Amino acid sequence: MKNVTDSFVSLGHWPSAGSFGFNTDILATNPINLSVVIGVLIFFGKGVLSDLLDNRKQRILNTIRNSEELCGGAIEQLEKARAGLRKVEMEANQYRVNGYSEIERKKWNLINSTYKTLEQLENYKNETIQFEQQRAINQVRQQVFQQALQGALGTLNSCLNNELHLRTISANIDMLGAMKEITD
Repeated sequence: MKNVTDSFVSLGHWPSAGSFGFNTDILATNPINLSVVIGVLIFFGKGVLSDLLDNRKQRILNTIRNSEELCGGAIEQLEKARAGLRKVEMEANQYRVNGYSEIERKKWNLINSTYKTLEQLENYKNETIQFEQQRAINQVRQQVFQQALQGALGTLNSCLNNELHLRTISANIDMLGAMKEITD
């Protein structure tokens, strides 16, 4: 500890300028040595340090330039992707609108087709009903005619005798003969 104290005390005491020798006082010689080393380093290392700093600066600038180019490319790709997205969204909306209108059109076509089918079925039903009514009317007419004919034949058979029967036949033959003469 005494050596350390002595070295601090010796800071205030400088040797005379006329003597040359080694100063073993570390605290007194260090600033001088450091200034000499720093001066030599600055003088001789200035170019190397400057080159190192220039190279580092150039690498940083190149990195920044590359980053800016990549950023510009990414922005272009982003804009292209956004434009593609807008286009796809517009197409999707168009498909959606077309799909809805197609569904609506098919729905109305189906409703109209069903309505027409129902009308046709109604017409077929009405035609069938009319046909069945006409057939029933014809059957009733035939039965009435047959019953009337049977009744008339029964009445005629009961009323006709041979003489009346012969006169009716001869009257009909005379009528046929007269018709034949008119047509000739």
